[in-house]
Amino acid sequence: MIVDVNVLLYAVDESSPHHEVAHAWLQDAMNGDVRVGLPWHSLVGFVRISTHPKIFAAPMTGREAWQFVDEWLDHDMAWVPLPTDRHRRVLGRLIDDHYATGNLVPDAHLAALAIEHGVAICSFDTDFARFPEVEWINPLQR
Repeated sequence: MIVDVNVLLYAVDESSPHHEVAHAWLQDAMNGDVRVGLPWHSLVGFVRISTHPKIFAAPMTGREAWQFVDEWLDHDMAWVPLPTDRHRRVLGRLIDDHYATGNLVPDAHLAALAIEHGVAICSFDTDFARFPEVEWINPLQR
């Protein structure tokens, strides 16, 4: 499976109403038997958002955020899904077929990665329902 940035953020943000669910889901996934895909898109997004002073009253430092990234990537079940040679075609088709514009483009990018690697996406974002080609796992619906 591939993990969206919101799962990572909620898993560490104790003030989030989704913290307990996200934290438990991520812990279970990392200790499970299915590899956990952490795309650079999600990891960099985690660092960008968790360190942003306009989003968090007490944002993390870059070092603090990167420590989470290191911890996740050091886990035996973690892997970084990279675009394949098909990425341009798959992403272009998703953007065209599902009218993905604006904030939906990053979702289409993750959906393309999931299609290329034959895995599901885990996200709290209901916009992934617009990509029927991809299995979407919402931790709230466990």
